[in-house]
Amino acid sequence: MLPVTVQADRLALHELTRASAAELQDGGDGGWVWAPGGPHEGSRFAAGKMLAGMETGRHRDGWGAYVMVRTEDDRAIGGIGFHGPPEDGRVEIGYDLAESARGHGYATESVRALTAWALAQPDVETVYATTDEDNTASQRVLERAGFRRIGDTPRPIGGREAQHLFERNLFEPNLFEHNRD
Repeated sequence: MLPVTVQADRLALHELTRASAAELQDGGDGGWVWAPGGPHEGSRFAAGKMLAGMETGRHRDGWGAYVMVRTEDDRAIGGIGFHGPPEDGRVEIGYDLAESARGHGYATESVRALTAWALAQPDVETVYATTDEDNTASQRVLERAGFRRIGDTPRPIGGREAQHLFERNLFEPNLFEHNRD
């Protein structure tokens, strides 16, 4: 199957291939020209998780890591994707941006587009995300993308902060009536 591409207003979200994921994981550019500050370590980590899923047979096409590519200049500006295939109608989304691309609404646009794609799939009813308590920028992205905070995850062992839990449900109206950042 060909890698999935999801179009957004100013971006194209390109699913990583095995080769591009391996190159990103190994410190390369994955075949893209990146905006200053990219790729972020989160994109490299996601590429490695996707490769691990491919090795174990857990990966499903469409449910891995994507690169956000700005259409005006064909520059990769960040990563977005899923933490694995859907389970029980739910799938987790995550994202990061090169510092030079922050503050322009790209994360919100990407989250909206990939969430809409996921909710259009027959086995997904809910897309969810977690953020660190102090990551207010990411929380604002999720809220502008139509997610709502539904609670917190327990404080993990090892003293790390609890996480805020957000979700977007298929049955909630007005997915895209939130302002762009």
